[in-house]
Formats: sequence, structure tokens, C-alpha cells
Amino acid sequence: MTQKLIATAALLATLIGAPAWSDEAPRQIVVTGEGVVQAEPDMATITLGVTHEAEEAGEAMQATSDAVAAILTRLGDMGIASRDLQTRQLSLNPIWSEDKDDVGGRQKISGFVASNTVLVRVRDLTALGGILDAVIADGANDFSGLQFSVQEPKPLQDQARKEAVAEAMARARLLADAAGVTLGPVVSISDAGGGRIAPMAEMSMRMAAAKMPVAAGEVSVSASVSMVFSIGK
Repeated sequence: MTQKLIATAALLATLIGAPAWSDEAPRQIVVTGEGVVQAEPDMATITLGVTHEAEEAGEAMQATSDAVAAILTRLGDMGIASRDLQTRQLSLNPIWSEDKDDVGGRQKISGFVASNTVLVRVRDLTALGGILDAVIADGANDFSGLQFSVQEPKPLQDQARKEAVAEAMARARLLADAAGVTLGPVVSISDAGGGRIAPMAEMSMRMAAAKMPVAAGEVSVSASVSMVFSIGK
């Protein structure tokens, strides 16, 4: 019995005297890095539409449909593939006006407005100006946006991630030097997102004029990473 008590006391003394490594915070440097790559766009996305008003719903929809059909045919003749054309919105709404014969001031339906919006991807930017002229001539009377991008974004996204890692490593070395410690190996790397293509400028147009000059400018691709380094002895 005495030997068991002595062994238990010795074990407790060993545990109490041992350093509590599990409670120590890891010696680490945590940094983030960002990378941005600029490139000339080689594709444009335009959102165009046709809107018509008429006393009857069928007339408004028919006029809109005829104009959109002519626009789609023209775009196909100009080399726009069917995969680059997509209907985004089709709507038919009543037009309300005050009923002058009603003493209560209630409103009545005086007509209808029909709209059809189409998204168009233009992969040949040299043809963009001519395409805008053509669709306006065929009846497009609503432009809600023109945005430039690239057809193959992955190489730009990969380059942006490489630059983000390089910036994070440079920042970690700077912090280690400033703190007077040795930078250890990488513990973890996480992609904090990004890879999104952002145009330098977006053009918003309504009732655009024909023969419009278009400047493509540049687009930027950004990426962000988070890295953890150990601190050497």
C-alpha cells in the first residue's frame, strides 16, 4: 500500500513539473496577400431591349416580338452564335391612367407596354460598333449595360493568385525582420477568394445614338490568399 502511494506521488510531481506545451500559443505569423493582373478585353457583353406601347396587349407584344426577331436575325447574320444570345426578361404590363369619367378618381387601363431584354456576347470587339448601329436600326430602344471581359480568364486568375502568394511571402519576411525573429516554413495556405474579372469602366446607355464610339480600356483580375508561417528559433 505504501509503495502505491509513493508511485502516485512521484507521477503527480512529474506532471506538475512538466511544461504545459498544449497551453502555449503557437509561434506563427499570419498574413494576407493580394494580386491584381491587368489585361486587354477580348469580349463584350451588351444587354439590349425592345419596348413598345399599344392600346391592346397583343399589339404591344407583337410589335416587340417582331423587332426582337429582326434583331436576332441581324445578329446571326453578323456572326453572333446562338450560344451568345440569351433572353433575360420578357414582360407585359398595363398602363394605368386616370378615368376622367369616374367621380371617385379611380384609374383604368389605357394601354399596355411590352418589353423583351436580350443579352448578347460579342467575341470580336472590332465588330462591336457596327453591331450597336445595326440593332438600333432594327428597333432596339433600350440599352442597360455594356461590359468588357476576357474569353479565357483562367490564365489571368492563376497569375493573380501567384502574385498574391508572392506578396504574402514578402509581407511575412518583412514582419519577421521587423520583429527580429526567423521566418519558418509555411504552415498553411488558403485561397481567400477572388479571381473575379472587374472592368475598369461600365457603360450604361439608354436610347443610344448610332455610330457610337466604344473604348474597351482594360479589365483587372484580382485574387487574395491567406498564409500562416511558423516562427523559427
